[in-house]
Amino acid sequence: MPEELKFETGEEIGEDGQPIVRVRLPKKRELLGEVEQLLGDRRMNVKCSDGHVRLCRIPGKIRKRIWIKEGNIVLIEPWEVQSKERGDILLRYTIQQADVLRKNGHLEGIDSL
Repeated sequence: MPEELKFETGEEIGEDGQPIVRVRLPKKRELLGEVEQLLGDRRMNVKCSDGHVRLCRIPGKIRKRIWIKEGNIVLIEPWEVQSKERGDILLRYTIQQADVLRKNGHLEGIDSL
C-alpha cells in the first residue's frame, strides 16, 4: 500500500509515523482553563491558568457546535468589564490537543487530571 494512502481521513503524518496534532495556543487576552462545574443556560465555572475561577458562557454563535463537559480543557477570553470574574469560551480542546498542551507545559497553572 502506498505511503500516501495510509490515513484515508486526510491526516498529516509526522516523521515518526504518527498523525500531526495542531493546537491553537492562547493569544494576548486569552487564557486556558478547565471546566469545573456546569451551571446550565450555557454557563459554567472554569478554573483558569492565572488562578482565578471565572463564570464563563458559551456565545450563541458556537453554542450548538461544541458540547462541553466537566474536566474539558477550554480556551477562554475574559470580559473587558469584570475580567477576573467572567469570560467567554472560544474553543474546546480535544483529548489529543489537551495532551499536547500538558506535555509542552501550557497547563501548569491548572490542576487537571
